[in-house]
Amino acid sequence: MSEEKLMSKKKPAYPVNKKLDGYLHRYSRKIEIPIFYDDLLRFSGSGVVYDNDGVDTLLVRVYFSDFERQEIDASLKKVYSILHSDGSDRIVEFLSIDAVDYCTFGNSKPFRIKVRNILNDNYTYFYVKRTDASRVYGLELEHMLSPYNLNFLVYGDTLIEEHIAGIPGDVFISDVLPKCTEAEKSQLAKEFVKFNERCMIRLLGDMRSYNYVIVPTHDFDHVVYKIRAIDFDQQCFEGKLKVYRPQFFKENFLMVELVREKLQKSSVDQYKIEERSIVAKRIKSSGNRIKRLVSIAKTDDISLMENIEALRMEIYDLTKDVNFKKCDTMGEVLSLGLDFVKRNYEGVNMNQILGQS
Repeated sequence: MSEEKLMSKKKPAYPVNKKLDGYLHRYSRKIEIPIFYDDLLRFSGSGVVYDNDGVDTLLVRVYFSDFERQEIDASLKKVYSILHSDGSDRIVEFLSIDAVDYCTFGNSKPFRIKVRNILNDNYTYFYVKRTDASRVYGLELEHMLSPYNLNFLVYGDTLIEEHIAGIPGDVFISDVLPKCTEAEKSQLAKEFVKFNERCMIRLLGDMRSYNYVIVPTHDFDHVVYKIRAIDFDQQCFEGKLKVYRPQFFKENFLMVELVREKLQKSSVDQYKIEERSIVAKRIKSSGNRIKRLVSIAKTDDISLMENIEALRMEIYDLTKDVNFKKCDTMGEVLSLGLDFVKRNYEGVNMNQILGQS
């Protein structure tokens, strides 16, 4: 299926409502920051950013007037301190803003900020984006339901996200995957199955290869690969269930082939059950936090009615749970989906469900 048919042309940005704003404040996600996304749009010039092989990255390095640069640098250093430290000015004198890059494609059009410690030349990145409720829900669900914690801040119409380190999926597939050992390919196939299942369960869409990273970890005598989402714009929006399953994007074709080559159907089913069980445990351990978030999402306007109607019927066809037909919001679809996984973990026959999927 082509991307044009699989996904909508463009997802609108949804505002953070009062309830979600209160949730962010409760869990220390809402913190006053000294600079806004619109402030960075006042750049006076730009240049193309190329990678080490001379290929256009589709980022442009932006420049500010001398008058504005000093103020912007100071504000960005303060944001880094709030995001990664105690928010004080003690570390500011040791920081340098080496680059401000603007992403010209995609929904979020983020600014990527490169921050360097001048004492040892270690550097990292963070991102400045426009606030979008879909993205906020996606970040929070990733924080609670994936193996990874996420650090981000929201203030007004500005969202600050920490950088997620790893090898971009498209780069990994083209440059690293062909060099992997057979054992590493088998382990990657397992991780892709689990990643695919996790995205579907929590309705995270558009996991094309450039929207996730592969994270290698050296463990004794071998390398373990994990897959992490890095783009959360398409949380709970699209009406086609396939959008929430990375296996259906053509950019992931080689990963899907890897699963076919390396894993038997019984192993695929086993890994799906493992992932559903792990997610169910995370739902239970998240307690009131995830209950509050999902409760807010159930009354929030974060999708189109035609998308909700289409998705609820697709999930009903998969699960035969008539309650999905009654959903009026994407938050209700999400809530029922998470409850369904939780009930499976508590005793319903998962193998029967997997047989239908």
